[in-house]
Amino acid sequence: MTTIAPLLELHAIEKLREEELEEARSIQAVMLPAESLRTGPVTISHGFQPVSAVGGDFLDYFQLMDGTIGLYLCDVSGKGLPAALYAALAVGTLRGVHKTGTSPSDALATFNRRLMIRGMPRRHAAIQYAVFDPRSHDLRISSAGMPGPFHLCAKGCLSLELSGIPPGLFPATSYETVAVRLLPGDSVLFCTDGITDAFDNNEEQFGIERLQELCKELRGLPPAELLVQIFSAVKFFSRGREQHDDMAAALFHYSG
Repeated sequence: MTTIAPLLELHAIEKLREEELEEARSIQAVMLPAESLRTGPVTISHGFQPVSAVGGDFLDYFQLMDGTIGLYLCDVSGKGLPAALYAALAVGTLRGVHKTGTSPSDALATFNRRLMIRGMPRRHAAIQYAVFDPRSHDLRISSAGMPGPFHLCAKGCLSLELSGIPPGLFPATSYETVAVRLLPGDSVLFCTDGITDAFDNNEEQFGIERLQELCKELRGLPPAELLVQIFSAVKFFSRGREQHDDMAAALFHYSG
């Protein structure tokens, strides 16, 4: 005699998992800014598209007590729920660092040391961290394991080509900081490699050059609209191909 009990039990387990994922999605949403930041001549907007219900990309932007404006964008290793859990750990660790007013390079070094204390094998956190001083108009940036960032200016869309070892891999890692003096109308794009590494059906990547051409063409758009266009372009490029990685981006715009 066939019983439906196993089917009912399986349905209950699936329903519980869906509820847990929905709750995880809600929790992860708190790790992202609720809206764009607008203060004086600065506007910061963001976009986020996980590959599954939850993902390993996160970002934030904020004003510091000394009048500077901070921003970070992070991409932890892995995908799905494991990546989301490690991202939660990384967020808690980073938030203990970012309001100290330290330089971006020192902030990343401290972030690395604290992740190493956790001792999570095969886990790391690629990151870009920036601080803007409205008095000097300088945006100081440190980056490790991510494309760019990209300076959108009168000369086009320039890759700043910063490099570094992602925090969480090796102790005593140091990081460099580059300072970009922003002119009125300039923007800086921060993005995870889910955007540049998106594939089409011919196994071609969206790539950095295609992103730069798009930003050069559309840099006059408002920050939020430019990000929408970037995500739409990646989606159109990859049409017919499943998204393989989380995508996140933040655009820092200085109106002067």
